[in-house]
Amino acid sequence: MATADTAPAAQQTLIGSVQRAMRLLEAVASHDDGAPAKQLAREAGLALPTAYHLLRTLTHDGYLRRENGVFVFGDATERLSSSGAQQNRRGMITEALRHWRDAIGVPVYFAVYRDGEIEVVAVADTPANPAVEEWADFRETGHAHAIGQCLLSQLDEAARRDHLDRYPAQSLTPYSVRDDRSLLRKLSAVGRMEPVIERQEYALGSACAAFPITIGSTAATLAISLPSHQAEKLLPAARQLQHEIGKLVGTLAFSISI
Repeated sequence: MATADTAPAAQQTLIGSVQRAMRLLEAVASHDDGAPAKQLAREAGLALPTAYHLLRTLTHDGYLRRENGVFVFGDATERLSSSGAQQNRRGMITEALRHWRDAIGVPVYFAVYRDGEIEVVAVADTPANPAVEEWADFRETGHAHAIGQCLLSQLDEAARRDHLDRYPAQSLTPYSVRDDRSLLRKLSAVGRMEPVIERQEYALGSACAAFPITIGSTAATLAISLPSHQAEKLLPAARQLQHEIGKLVGTLAFSISI
């Protein structure tokens, strides 16, 4: 009798684990750029230790992969889901960025302004030349980093003020713009198609440059970063990338439909 009672209990535990894993996969599917473990656990309604265990298992089996601190679909899931096509297009973008990362020797970022939000679509870096760590949400701190400043500079006045109403400017470092008025002055001084440069405004020790690119009516940007003590190399590297951008635009345009 004990053995007979054990089997249904074990079966029920297995079914529960599968259901919890499916909830995690559904949570991942709702984020085009992936999401960290804590957010996935919250959205799936799971305790964090349970979520960590299942995420490790799903990653080990190829259903997920961890990139830059977030979980995205792995090869196994892509073979089962139509979202695989989206991931493949994103992979094309990443490959293009990797080419210029290797050619110029700096981390390269591609971002768009979509549905009222700053969205970093892809980043290419290396252990030797790492990307700037997202210690404060890029979407909420566009006033402080070159990516956000470049995207905001491309918006009309109404859209720009709408963004700042939701995410007002505030100091992140001693070098940050301190309020909306200071930011708007800086943006108004940006010349058409000119790079936007920030030095240690978002993160101490980092300097970034971003320049606008034209993809239909969508505000988009390519950006690079360097340690602040190499800031003199920033503008020449940005100019080099900007000069070659025509070879990338066709690939980057795929991201608008992702």
